[in-house]
Amino acid sequence: MTIDIILFLVAAAFVAGYVDAVAGGGGLITIPALLLSGVDPLTALGTNKVQSLFGSASATIAYAAKGHMNLREQAPVAVLSFGGACLGALGARVLPTEILQTGLPFLLIAVALFFAFKPGLSDVDAERRISPAVFAFTLVPLIGAYDGLFGPGTGSFFMLAFVSLAGYGVLKATAHTKLLNFASNFGGFTVFALAGAVIWKVGLIMGVAQFVGARLGAMTAMRFGATFIRPLLVVVCLALAIRLLWQ
Repeated sequence: MTIDIILFLVAAAFVAGYVDAVAGGGGLITIPALLLSGVDPLTALGTNKVQSLFGSASATIAYAAKGHMNLREQAPVAVLSFGGACLGALGARVLPTEILQTGLPFLLIAVALFFAFKPGLSDVDAERRISPAVFAFTLVPLIGAYDGLFGPGTGSFFMLAFVSLAGYGVLKATAHTKLLNFASNFGGFTVFALAGAVIWKVGLIMGVAQFVGARLGAMTAMRFGATFIRPLLVVVCLALAIRLLWQ
């Protein structure tokens, strides 16, 4: 790759890290950037997992450092997300994804409408609708498996689950989403790396930019809370839905 292409990918990773730390959807930026740079689709997915690990790890550390989550308490739940993603990535080799491609844009539009018009959404926790055990053993591995199998919108689905079912405030949900998204990214990365579908140098260079962008995004989210996270989440969901429909 030429220097121009590398700089283009670094810039894309920085912006993706910032957006992903706040509202998810960073892959909406980095995967097309990798494809435009001439990387084949399977390797683009694997390389994207490498660099996205840096972004989700950076955001997770930033949120945990400010007390928005307890890493030790959430570690078992993250393991379930990791396991689900591994199974999903393995299933990607044999399971058709056409149904997901068809239905996903409409699910993302529904998520956008929820966060745009649901009254009372703020950084204050609300009433929990399901128990922590049910949440951890059903929704977490299920969304993790989706991330390994297909991927786009994973952060938005974790956010929806935390806010609508676990009763988390928007900022707290964002923090916990980043941890579980890191775990699912790591699960998908493990399978892709073992399959050799990774360009390591590109992934690591982009990862550094992701790390910096994600740290800035997390700082912005913690400063402005729901008033910043909600509209950006709506925009990201709609942008991803439009892109998938266009494809």
